[in-house]
Amino acid sequence: MKNRVALVTGASSGIGEATAERLAAAGYKVFGTSRRAAPSGQRSFEMLTLDVTSDQSVEAAVNEVMRSAGRIDVLVNNAGFGVAPAGAEESTTEQAQSIFDTNFFGIVRMTRAVVPQMRRQGAGRIINIGSVLGFLPMPYGALYSATKHAVEGYSESLDHELRTRGIRVSVIEPAYTKTPFDANFLEPDATLDEYREVRAAVNKRVKEVMATAEQPRVVADVVLRAASAARPKVRYTAGGLAGRLQFLRTYLPAGLMDAGIRKDLRLDAPPAGPS
Repeated sequence: MKNRVALVTGASSGIGEATAERLAAAGYKVFGTSRRAAPSGQRSFEMLTLDVTSDQSVEAAVNEVMRSAGRIDVLVNNAGFGVAPAGAEESTTEQAQSIFDTNFFGIVRMTRAVVPQMRRQGAGRIINIGSVLGFLPMPYGALYSATKHAVEGYSESLDHELRTRGIRVSVIEPAYTKTPFDANFLEPDATLDEYREVRAAVNKRVKEVMATAEQPRVVADVVLRAASAARPKVRYTAGGLAGRLQFLRTYLPAGLMDAGIRKDLRLDAPPAGPS
């Protein structure tokens, strides 16, 4: 991997930081990015300021990498955020657009900025951090699931378009991962009392599962595998739970899968009585 250059968005913490560290350990020269200025400090990679919702910021960061390193071999699109579990109608259209602007259109901006250089090189890898929610939607997570479904479709289409030019595209599908991600959930901006109880119950269940979630290095290892594979796959699950969910989604009858999701989130439990 010596002399190869990787650009990783959202690298100040969590999956992005673990991925940048893992690629650097494998020999890549890595540039990580963060929306807010973040010092490189003791990191094994350089940090740049980048807001994926801004065309100008994206262009400036990519130009800085090209000026410094002369090429980009791997782009890892990781930057993103979610809304705390809530009913789909509890987010305004403006909030929905905000989530898509980062989680999906951020990937579009980064891809459009980097692909011309990869085409000139005749080689490159674009690795998008998706989610199991890209193939298995979560009730009370409709908007985040929708962004990850969009990432899945975009990634597969893009891979077909670019592979004859030496560029491959993969999407990584982790399940719950122990990162600060859930601590930074955006609260829904149109909360309704009708959803108060179920919102609290789903939030509680998510926190229970997060307590035993896998570490971000599990995802980082899969990113490295996708980046270095001679014949990369379009989709990689990351971690044991993600692999099991992908298997169940593929082979379990739809009715059983549906019932399993509702049972896990306790959606059909009787409402709590008066305290």
